[in-house]
Amino acid sequence: MITRRTALKQTALASAALAGAGALSNLAQNAPPVPPPAASGPFTLPPLPYPADALEPAIDARTMEIHHGKHHAAYVAGLNKAVAGHPELAAKPVETLLRQLNSLPEAIRTAVRNHGGGHANHSLFWPSLKKGGGRPAGELARALETAFGGYDGFQQQFTQAAMGVFGSGWAWLTWDGSRLRIESLPNQDSPLSQGRVPLLGLDVWEHAYYLKYQNRRADYVAAFFGIINWDFVADRYREARA
Repeated sequence: MITRRTALKQTALASAALAGAGALSNLAQNAPPVPPPAASGPFTLPPLPYPADALEPAIDARTMEIHHGKHHAAYVAGLNKAVAGHPELAAKPVETLLRQLNSLPEAIRTAVRNHGGGHANHSLFWPSLKKGGGRPAGELARALETAFGGYDGFQQQFTQAAMGVFGSGWAWLTWDGSRLRIESLPNQDSPLSQGRVPLLGLDVWEHAYYLKYQNRRADYVAAFFGIINWDFVADRYREARA
């Protein structure tokens, strides 16, 4: 027979258990994302150079977490898998693999093009962004003036390249050895494989913006111009011309 005292005690224990479960649930929801496992192979996922929410509101924190910790990590894993069994290739930087893409074994060429391109493209993408990026100055600003008629001309042509990508791909500012170019490439194709040096890229795969912008790619592209790290781009421009 259950007495009133026993019933009250059981009710109190059940309430405490529910409260504990709720607290654990809240902790789980508010916990930081679990970092991806270390890549098995010579190529590794570089850390973000800023907190995931550093580019808000242009790029939201959850998109950054998924984009970096899931998508970029998958490209690293795919590249490591592609070069497994090829120690002479595993010892080379990914940029070299992409420049020498046509000389790679045919059996792994597509995988290196896709996963190596994805790794290289994203490794350039993260440091090219910062909050309140401003506008280019100095030597790079003069080069944009020569190539595109100034910053406004650059922005217009780069926007056209980004909006003109059908499906998935990137818009790029590149150096071809003699002049600046704006171009777009599909999927994870790298300008390095075209003989050009990537200076600035914009990822227009939907995973880069869909959580916040849905199908409004134009809004995402417009927001991008407010978070460009022009100091980083200028450094790459100087190195490319050296």
